[in-house]
Amino acid sequence: MRLDDPREEARRVLRLCNVCNYCNGYCELFRAAERHRIFSDGDLATLAHLCHNCRNCWQACQYAPPHPFAVNVPLVLAELRLLSQTELAWPRPIAHLGLLTLAVSLLPVLLVLLLVPGESLFAAHTGPGAFYRVIPWATMSLAAALPLGWSLLALGVGLVRFWRAGGGARGAEMRAACPEALRDAILLRNLDGGGVGCDDGNGLPSFWRKRFHHLVLGGFLLCLASTMVATLYHHWLGLEAPYPVLSLPVILGSLGGLGLIAGSLGLLALKQGADPAPIAPAAVQSGRLLLGQLVAMAASGLVLLALRDSPAMGILLALHLGTVIGFFVALPHGKFAHAPYRAAALLRAALERRNDER
Repeated sequence: MRLDDPREEARRVLRLCNVCNYCNGYCELFRAAERHRIFSDGDLATLAHLCHNCRNCWQACQYAPPHPFAVNVPLVLAELRLLSQTELAWPRPIAHLGLLTLAVSLLPVLLVLLLVPGESLFAAHTGPGAFYRVIPWATMSLAAALPLGWSLLALGVGLVRFWRAGGGARGAEMRAACPEALRDAILLRNLDGGGVGCDDGNGLPSFWRKRFHHLVLGGFLLCLASTMVATLYHHWLGLEAPYPVLSLPVILGSLGGLGLIAGSLGLLALKQGADPAPIAPAAVQSGRLLLGQLVAMAASGLVLLALRDSPAMGILLALHLGTVIGFFVALPHGKFAHAPYRAAALLRAALERRNDER
């Protein structure tokens, strides 16, 4: 019988899982849960974010509905992830996040239409510094840096709260476990589903979900590297954007944008065919918002690259800047906030494994 309180339901389900142990080979979640007999709220939050939602346990569970025990691990942990993110969020969660990010994304377009003279906005600017003839570099940098700085601060506060709720750890212990946790995060080891991949909604596991996640992660890291290299070009070498097509910032950004689009669209396609029973509707909406933002950010950047010598450059530049700012605004309140919490949960699991070996 399912309980109304997500934490009490998670305690009930995980105690049953500890007794059964059938799914321990699927992922780190069940092995980590087995170390506990009493689950504190911090333990539950850590386990919820340790779950990679491969949903293999849902297909394998002999106590899933219609059994009276009604065990549904992916659903209850998805609900618990949303609950913990809401409680840990600082400042308070933003209502109607999708509408807010859409408005923020379109605001730069409106502002350039109002403030930039038409003969400049719709001119074909070319060569170094062309972007800054429409939107000055200082304005562009400040418009992106302020929401990014605020969101990183908010994420940091939530992450500290999450770590302390799980019990904390000494610096030396964390440093020793970091390489293992970093490996698990980058390789997405827990999306292997015990070696068979993830359930894609038809009861047949595959590795497509892991591949698409890797495309998104790799694409995001390449875009980040592109931005960092472009910053070095600007400040150390005195070179102004836009850069040549075969320059390192453009190559990294183009590959990253393509990876983001391919991975995000792939994940969206998998969500379309997924079994709704083990999925929290709010988590689906949050995930779609993030993937939509990533596609919009990458696509607007690639279109800007293709048409940067045309009269459309000014509007496309403002649109791309808006999608980036909208992404930054949503960071601490949307699906992306799960990423640092999951990394911390992987670090906690690595710490516990090291303690088991002593």
